[in-house]
Parts: sequence; structure tokens; C-alpha cells
Amino acid sequence: MSEVKIEKEWKAVLADYFETDKFKKLAAFVREEYKNKKIYPKPENLFAAFSLTPYSKVKVVVLGQDPYHGPNQAHGLCFSVPCETPVPPSLKNIYKEIEKDCGIRKDFNNGNLEHWAEQGVFLLNAILTVVAHQPASHQKIGWEDFSDTVIKTLSDKKDHLVFILWGNYARSKKNLIDINKHLVLEASHPSPFSAYSGFFNCRHFSKCNEQLKSWDKGEISW
Repeated sequence: MSEVKIEKEWKAVLADYFETDKFKKLAAFVREEYKNKKIYPKPENLFAAFSLTPYSKVKVVVLGQDPYHGPNQAHGLCFSVPCETPVPPSLKNIYKEIEKDCGIRKDFNNGNLEHWAEQGVFLLNAILTVVAHQPASHQKIGWEDFSDTVIKTLSDKKDHLVFILWGNYARSKKNLIDINKHLVLEASHPSPFSAYSGFFNCRHFSKCNEQLKSWDKGEISW
């Protein structure tokens, strides 16, 4: 499907999938939604995670569920928001854990995670679009099948990745990952509703770097 505007490495890796009827049906539906409704993120940011972390650069995969549904929040990377947008509660908790785990001072006024993506942290939402002010409104239109394909492709075709799964939804994707050649880190979601049930003190950021170091891969500057 030649009109898919996605980073060239990903376009090549997913070429067969883009030719499937189910993806063409999804793409047609999403195009109509953009024409007729307020959809986040903006079309130019739809595949931002792929643009900022080309296939060959992926070292870590963080899986989110669906985009933020408020204005000026979603910009194509899970958990991330543009620089001028207030940091959401889940990301504040992620920052708190990084501070405790790695001793890094975080800027709680800046929720933009593009610097992670550029280091090889693939910030993938399982569902890539949402109707404004309607959380989970684009569930079951086909994005889950697309993101499952992306996860399975990474697991099957690459070696030595760290998959970070927070919350029951992300953890349900573990069956797509070959745990014999990748590290899977699991914890509760960093949301204020569940962060104290296992997210805090999970030490995923230092554990991730320890594993990358043991594989002779560059560590992430969180």
C-alpha cells in the first residue's frame, strides 16, 4: 500500500502487511475519521514512533494502550506529550520511578520523550488513534492487529530487545514475544490508580540498562 506515510525501514519490514485487506480496511476507516471528526494525534504524527525509532535502531519497546484524548497531548509516542503540555499523571509517576531507580533528576515540566525514541526506545501505542475526548474510541477497528504484527515482527526478526509491559493490557501481549531471546519486564501501570501496586520500585529503567550493557548495546539515558 504505497501511500502509507511511514519510515522507510518500517515500510519495507511491514510491506506484506500493508497489502492485506484488513490493513487497507483500517486505513480507509481512519482516513474517513480524520475527515469527519477531531482525531488525535494529528495525521503527520500518526507514525511518529516509527519515524523517530527506525526498525534497525530499536533496542527497547515500551507498549502503551491508546493515545491521550485531550487537546495538545497525543503526538504519536506512548506516554509522551509535547514540551508545552502539562505532564500527565502516569508520566509523572514514571519520572518519580526513574529518579529513585537511577538517581536522575527529571524535569516535571517537560513530558516530551522524543529523546528516548531517538536512542532506540520504541514508544508504541497498541491503538494509534482516538476520537477527541473519547478514550478507547478506536478500539477494535484494526489497530490492535497492526500493533500485534509489529510486536511479533520485532520479536521474530530481531535479537536482544527489552520489552517493557506496564499494566494488564500491555502484559497481555507477552505471548507475542519470544522470551528466550528477549527480556520482558512487567509491572502494574504507572497510573495513580495502580502505581503503588507494583510499578513503584520495579526498577525497570536500571534493569533495562543492565541487560543492554550485558548484550554490548548502548544504555539508555533516561
